[in-house]
Amino acid sequence: MVLIRKILTHWTFAFVTLFALTWIGLQDPQVKEILRLKSFDLLLQSQEKEISQDIVIVTIDEKSIEKYGQWPWNREVLAETIIKLRSQRAGVIVMPILFSEEDRMGGDGLLAMTMNGNFVVISQSGSHQTTQNGYPRGVAKIGNPLEWLFEWPGMVGPIPIIGDNAAGVGTTNVSPEIDGVVRRMPLLMKIGNDVYPNIAIEVIRVAVGDPSYQVKADAAGIIAMRVPGFATINTDQHARIWLTWNKSYPEVSLADLDTNEISLEGKTIIIGVKAEGLGGVIATPTGGQYDYVAVASTVQTVIDGVNIERIDLSWLIELGLAFLVGSCIIVLTRFTPYYAVGMMMVFFSIASIYGAIWYFERLQLVDVTWILVTIIFVGLHSIFNRFILEFRLKQQIRKQFESYLDPRQVAILQKDPSKLKLGGERREMSFLFMDIVGFTPISEYYKNNDDPEGLVGVINDYLNRMSKIVMDNGGTIDKYMGDCIMAFWNAPLDCPNHAEMAVKTSVECAKETAKLKEEFKQKGLPEINIGSGVNTGTCIVGNMGSDMRFDYSVIGDAVNLAARLEAATRNYKEKDGNIVATLYSSYTMEQLKDIKSIEVDKIKVKGKDELITIYKPIN
Repeated sequence: MVLIRKILTHWTFAFVTLFALTWIGLQDPQVKEILRLKSFDLLLQSQEKEISQDIVIVTIDEKSIEKYGQWPWNREVLAETIIKLRSQRAGVIVMPILFSEEDRMGGDGLLAMTMNGNFVVISQSGSHQTTQNGYPRGVAKIGNPLEWLFEWPGMVGPIPIIGDNAAGVGTTNVSPEIDGVVRRMPLLMKIGNDVYPNIAIEVIRVAVGDPSYQVKADAAGIIAMRVPGFATINTDQHARIWLTWNKSYPEVSLADLDTNEISLEGKTIIIGVKAEGLGGVIATPTGGQYDYVAVASTVQTVIDGVNIERIDLSWLIELGLAFLVGSCIIVLTRFTPYYAVGMMMVFFSIASIYGAIWYFERLQLVDVTWILVTIIFVGLHSIFNRFILEFRLKQQIRKQFESYLDPRQVAILQKDPSKLKLGGERREMSFLFMDIVGFTPISEYYKNNDDPEGLVGVINDYLNRMSKIVMDNGGTIDKYMGDCIMAFWNAPLDCPNHAEMAVKTSVECAKETAKLKEEFKQKGLPEINIGSGVNTGTCIVGNMGSDMRFDYSVIGDAVNLAARLEAATRNYKEKDGNIVATLYSSYTMEQLKDIKSIEVDKIKVKGKDELITIYKPIN
């Protein structure tokens, strides 16, 4: 029997651990996402670089600065560059340069004239400022893709004379991952209801000569987009694509355009700023790259039609690997104490499997972080006994408090049992007594109709509604006394604004009673009202009773005064003839910050020699 018990304990532990691994994986925490992205980086770094046959980069480097002078140049220089490129039969010319201000040397007119009809694509940039000269693009929508696009407050575009003469205007905003590395690029973004294309996708649109895009979305996000006349581009739900970064691009200094030996015919030309201190650098899986390389990689990825993605069954593959790792560790640790050896054997075996599934028909990203998570498996064994003890303590707390505490409060106590001081302790607290006023007519009505079940139903409905309000406001229900509810705040959990919450609860209960009164009226039942008394003071709170039965309750004079104030509500009426629903003492009023009060009277109550000043909230 002992052996069977040990085996069952072992396998139970294994099952719980593997279930936890599955749950952690499905939650996809941030750490797991970072590890997944790093594995993607390893994939890209393992690929051999290929020289692009589609794109050539013309760099504005130190040599160009030396030839044409300080940057930014007179835009006549860029106009001259376009002429040179077109003379060499270049294809689409991409200038990821923001022409948001007029040329101080007056070259805008010539540049605009030169750009017109020469297939030039320029840039605009999402901004946190108001839109300035932005150039959206028409989109034919299937579904509702707008709600899935990344949104910017504004867009900074080129000045009109240049923007109007460009063949295309696209965004250059990147979309770094949580670790700051650019792996995916949004092909579309939005401002309001306007859609702005990425500069790379504008290159494709200009090349095929279509004025718009097609975007398809469903309830899960964007599925794909398409430039009419070009192949469908599969994206993620936010219109992003994974960049391959596996191409190197021929470079020509802008200063050498007249003498370069690289053929530009039919090539997409990207003009990028490379000079020291001028060019922007971004983090990529293959290291730091100039921002124009991101444009080139996006264009190249779209041209090649290579979509790195996670197939629909990726989660199943990852789950299977996790269970394989878990099973191996269970077996190894069951028969040998050499945990480290066992884990290393499993790790390298799974690494081999992982290496074999880099590629399917297309590049597929498979998450290996499951393997790393399973390392926790052995560590769980060392804390298992402590876990059991904590579990038993939590069960004990739940059993003791679930009847009169909000489940959320019970959960807090279970999470941190140190917050609970069993026994007795002195605390400043606020107390609420609430009772139905005019209950006798209601009781007589059901008695005359020989319907005791109906009376019980009314009482239970009232108690359920009021109890929910008490618990939603962090109160502890001490007991029910017929149709009377006693509740308190600031025990067993701290509640710094306990007076405020007690009065707030009373006011909300009065509003709920008004709804109940209207329901009674529609059913032809007698009128119902409630009276509530609230007081704040010091008392003793804790487990009280005998060894056979005890309750978590309070005793003290402050409790009695709350009961006296509840009874006193019958003596005061509002302008509409109804009784004052809530009365509270000066001790409570002094602690109210957000609730305005008005003095009602000074009264003498049983057990008190001095007069008690009573208040009510101002509605």
